[in-house]
Amino acid sequence: MLGDYAGVGILLAIALTVPIGGYLIAFLLRPKRPYALKKQTYECGLETAGDTWVQFKIQYYIFALVFVVFDIETVFIYPWAVAYQQVGLFALAEMIVFIGILFMGLAYAWRKGALEWI
Repeated sequence: MLGDYAGVGILLAIALTVPIGGYLIAFLLRPKRPYALKKQTYECGLETAGDTWVQFKIQYYIFALVFVVFDIETVFIYPWAVAYQQVGLFALAEMIVFIGILFMGLAYAWRKGALEWI
């Protein structure tokens, strides 16, 4: 039975050896000439102008979370839609409750202004 997993073990060994070997070769062949200018903070290759620590608005994160919630909703609804004939009326009621909960979350986020881009 252990012989059945030999292919998986070989694949795992190759999958670990190739990237680690690439990093090791790059580490050994890279130029090693550090100086003070290399250690300075930069923006797109240019010297920084102003404060280098910029905080983003929390609305960007909330907008991303709302997107993820509805993306996950799609992951749950798609298999249900595919197997709708087999699951019956109870699953329809469950999906209506699920979509209702998500709609209430969307209404709450909309009311709080989380979907406003400005």
